[in-house]
Amino acid sequence: MNTLTVKCPACGAGNRLPAGKQHLGPKCGRCGKKLDLSRAAVPVELNDADFQEFIANTSLPVMVDFFSPTCGPCQMVAPVIDSLARRYLHRMIVAKLDTTRFSQTPSRFRIRGVPTLLFFKNGRQVDQVVGAADEITLARKMDSVLAGY
Repeated sequence: MNTLTVKCPACGAGNRLPAGKQHLGPKCGRCGKKLDLSRAAVPVELNDADFQEFIANTSLPVMVDFFSPTCGPCQMVAPVIDSLARRYLHRMIVAKLDTTRFSQTPSRFRIRGVPTLLFFKNGRQVDQVVGAADEITLARKMDSVLAGY
């Protein structure tokens, strides 16, 4: 999984943390103050090996962007996905999986084209969006998943 480095606003120490744990409210390793990740949050990078365990063991809903780095629509949606990761921090986990490097998980969910976004709640898929969608559409979908769907 990817990591991010966040500077503590209180003591200035650099803190490295796994992106998959950014929703847990991390604290500074030096002074213990809570770290503000509102500008630093990033999508969690998943792969075939950790996908199922991550989805099953998280308490928050998850949106997974299945993408290819060579796909034009995927590249257009990427900044939207990054923005949603920051906007929905502590409410929903935003993740991504590169379908060119990891093919087992997309096959399992019968993903035929990218971008495809799958929404999970309590370890089960509850919705999906196929194709490039704008931020407003995805935010509405995320809000409906959070509302109990």
